[in-house]
Amino acid sequence: MNKEMKSGSNLEKLLSRGKFVVTAELGPPKGVNINAIIDKVKILKEFCDAVNITDNQTSIVRMSSISSAIKIIQLGMEPIIQMVTRDRNRIALQSDLIGAAALGVKNVLCLTGD
Repeated sequence: MNKEMKSGSNLEKLLSRGKFVVTAELGPPKGVNINAIIDKVKILKEFCDAVNITDNQTSIVRMSSISSAIKIIQLGMEPIIQMVTRDRNRIALQSDLIGAAALGVKNVLCLTGD
């Protein structure tokens, strides 16, 4: 892999060493109350290497996976944001990726939909 394409994430380091990694999926809240994320991350931190944050799962509006990722980083856990292409055009995808990278999000899982 080209050095300049590496994310430098802990998840990447574990995978490149051939380690078995454990991730969990977390759905952001449907509103602004972030307490559920805080409570779940406190539990998952003990057992998981990273947490996968869904992107408007089942086509229901939820808090952005990027916003949720920032809180998860603040809580000391590594996020993997999901980006679903069904809801965004190319410009929106690129814009969100640039914004996520600028905020320190290092892991992205791109999907066509649920």
